[in-house]
Amino acid sequence: MKNLSIAGRLINLNSPPYVIAELSANHNGSFETALRMVEMAKQAGADAIKLQTYKPDTITLNADGDEFKIRGGLWDGRTLHDLYDEAHMPWEWHAPLFEHARNLGITIFSSPFDNTAVDLLENLNAPAYKIASFEAIDLPLIKYVASTRKPMIISTGMANQEEIEEAVDAALTGGCNQLALLHCVSAYPASPKDYNLKTIPDMMERYGVVVGLSDHTLDNTTAIASVALGAVIIEKHFTLNRNGGGPDDSFSLEPADLMDLCRGARIAWESLGRVDYGLKSSEQGNIQFRRSLYFVKDLRAGDVITADAVRSVRPGFGLPPKFLDAVIGRRVLVNVAANSPVSLNLLDS
Repeated sequence: MKNLSIAGRLINLNSPPYVIAELSANHNGSFETALRMVEMAKQAGADAIKLQTYKPDTITLNADGDEFKIRGGLWDGRTLHDLYDEAHMPWEWHAPLFEHARNLGITIFSSPFDNTAVDLLENLNAPAYKIASFEAIDLPLIKYVASTRKPMIISTGMANQEEIEEAVDAALTGGCNQLALLHCVSAYPASPKDYNLKTIPDMMERYGVVVGLSDHTLDNTTAIASVALGAVIIEKHFTLNRNGGGPDDSFSLEPADLMDLCRGARIAWESLGRVDYGLKSSEQGNIQFRRSLYFVKDLRAGDVITADAVRSVRPGFGLPPKFLDAVIGRRVLVNVAANSPVSLNLLDS
């Protein structure tokens, strides 16, 4: 399963990386902000913008016991229900956002967090689904998404090899026939040193599916580097303002950063090319400046070429330097001037 197609866009090693702008909670409670984010993602060159579809009561419980409280990090001290109540996108926004994106010509889909979210997204004819890292072990949800027969992308943050295998099996046996895995570190933000990008080619070989990267680092270096190792999908959190104060703003890309990512990832992909030892078109004009053999003394017809009469220099209009030893000791057939190239028709046999 080396190919994936979302809304007609083929995703594989032979196509440019598919860049997903993750809107996440960065709407910060403003529908107008969400609309603007769709517009800016399109302008930046992203292939798709992705939402998250849940309600606080579909993702957690309204409880304040210690196990429901976040300790450390960006959201220290908050309960899960409180955080998700702030962060969730109202379901009534989905239809107008889908319409807005389609009018702009950018693909839009979402991460559902329960079956009711899948049902909502099916009614909107979502072209694909994303399973978030924290839900990668929710095999019943994966199977329900797979039953739509739509392309599915699963983030693997925190999942070990066995859990990834279980998720892949649930997707495939559930009816999914287009599957991608995103290598991911579920930390916000994440350190580049934790990403171990060499896992990407191993995932490609081990699971036999399209592989990409869900990147939570603060810049684009890790994401662009992943392209060289075979990542064909790149997902990054996106915001209009990193200092906007929302739950995910601080580790998200601003529009200019997203534009740089889209451009850099595609340049990285183009630079991979193919195995090619031949002369490149951009080198044609410079081949003349390679080294070659030139006479550095005036010689008369019949003179023997001595070691001090010829040198390897630039430009490249004479014999290649590898013939230096074969030239020394031979006679010139005609008069030659210093600073002229050595050629076979000037030498005796």
